[in-house]
Amino acid sequence: MQRKKECVAMLLAGGQGSRLYALTNNIAKPAVPFGAKYRIIDFPLSNCINSGIDTVGVLTQYQPLVLNEYIGNGQPWDLDRNFGGVHVLSPYQKKSKSAWYEGTAYAIFQNLNFIKMYNPEYVLILSGDHIYKMDYSKMLRAHIDKGADCTIAAIDVPLKEASRFGILNTNPDGSIYEFEEKPKQPKSTLASMGVYIFTAEKMYKYLEEDDDDPNSSKDFGKNILPAMLNAGEKMFAYQFEGYWKDVGTISSLWEANMDLLGETPVFDVSDTAWKIHSRNPLAPPEYMGEKAVVKNSMIALGCEIYGTVQNSVLSSNVVVEEGATVIDSVIMSGTVIKKGACVSYSIIDEDVVVDENATIGADKATAKGIAVLGRGITVGKGAKVGAGQIIDKNIKEGEEA
Repeated sequence: MQRKKECVAMLLAGGQGSRLYALTNNIAKPAVPFGAKYRIIDFPLSNCINSGIDTVGVLTQYQPLVLNEYIGNGQPWDLDRNFGGVHVLSPYQKKSKSAWYEGTAYAIFQNLNFIKMYNPEYVLILSGDHIYKMDYSKMLRAHIDKGADCTIAAIDVPLKEASRFGILNTNPDGSIYEFEEKPKQPKSTLASMGVYIFTAEKMYKYLEEDDDDPNSSKDFGKNILPAMLNAGEKMFAYQFEGYWKDVGTISSLWEANMDLLGETPVFDVSDTAWKIHSRNPLAPPEYMGEKAVVKNSMIALGCEIYGTVQNSVLSSNVVVEEGATVIDSVIMSGTVIKKGACVSYSIIDEDVVVDENATIGADKATAKGIAVLGRGITVGKGAKVGAGQIIDKNIKEGEEA
């Protein structure tokens, strides 16, 4: 008798994240650091293991090196299993056609052999670029209880934002009668979260049919879900109530980091009842110098603070020298802010050097956007990077950008 899993999760982590600009020049969006000691992918992976789902395929494509190394054998998430566990699935060449993932549905279709190894009753499809805590086992139970062929997790969004999402129009019992992809005049505010549960055999059928359609975009939202709906399959919305953030833009990534701050944060990552696991770097405790001033900030291990840090999130091994100030900003690992430098309303990637008396960004109250510095660059002494500027190359001493 073949061993089997009730549910296998497939995590779509191949996105380029082009709207994050310099932050994703060299890494996939799910590998972007978040919240001082996490990467975005930690959230869906932690949700899986906390929900009792211990078999996860992670589908990579764009710049996968950092993501592959970070996931490793899955040990930080308790996903290092003899049967199941986490598996990184890269595109591969088949005899008949090229391997590059053309769309979300094709990415899953390419890996049906992986899914079928576990002979699951159900398949959970996840996006790798959202920040949230969710018990998928409750959604699976609702799917089973309703005898659904497909269940789509949905969240209520403000009407003015609804046109950015795939919108689900539902009957009173939660069954879906219409799916509208980014409608100009939405009929409801129930937005798809990009979290789907399929009864496995139904998913196989529609993926195989879609692969045979030369005109298909090979996408769940554009092709698979409408095809199932048109065929009269049983499709239900599962309404999620809680914090959920799509961190696909610079502003939403900054906002999500700020949501972690304060005595009663909007989103609490320290909740032991639903632990967010991560691969933590080996680093000594953070060090505060005699003149250090730190207010309403999150400071990771290995940081050395000699200057002023307010309303900011600092990842591991960041150095803020004496006389330097960091306000309303997100600073990623290994970055050094030198004496007299001022960083305001900015996101600074890993291993950046902001030299003495340089100015990055502007006061949040007046700034016209968030300043962004890409990985590994140096901003020279006295240089200025204006509000809203996105920089991915070195800035010379005294230069303005």
